Amino acid sequence: MGDNQEAAPIALEEIPIPHHEPYLPLDLVESALRILSGVTDAVFRPWISDRITLIWLENESQRLGMTRFEEGPNELARRRRLRIDPGEVTIGLHPALLEDERLYNHTFVHEFLHAAGLTAHSSQHDELTQSVAPSPSMKNSRLLQRIRDSVLGNARVQEWKCNTCGYEWKRTTVRRPTRCHKCARPL
Repeated sequence: MGDNQEAAPIALEEIPIPHHEPYLPLDLVESALRILSGVTDAVFRPWISDRITLIWLENESQRLGMTRFEEGPNELARRRRLRIDPGEVTIGLHPALLEDERLYNHTFVHEFLHAAGLTAHSSQHDELTQSVAPSPSMKNSRLLQRIRDSVLGNARVQEWKCNTCGYEWKRTTVRRPTRCHKCARPL
């Protein structure tokens, strides 16, 4: 391989699972617990730092993180309603996150907030996650760029076409554009 060429990036499903456990960012746990003080939906806040276990997700996983309460859904609903200990909670992180510390931290905090009781994806959940561990921008994260490129590579639509002026351009974003790049009319 020549010096001018970059090595092809490894697909997420090809990333090996490390032999060591995921690291627990204690400073982020403390920050998350502090910011959750007074958040009424964070019903498991008093217990969660002692109840979580971190694991690596299988590398075939299409998600970067997951939270699993080991109690069944009925028991979890009861514990949530009574505001008592949630039992053991597992947070899984994708091994690819090791190449992007900011995205690792963001994903961990996102899942930790779920484990604390904010189980729904809401604007409050997003704001709290961003305040503790902001997500890296697309331009600053090679991992996010790889995920975007993978999604685009598997997308059915590879180009956008303006019905007004007929201009066509290659798809470079996951979301559909709202306006034509040439005539600026709504698509």
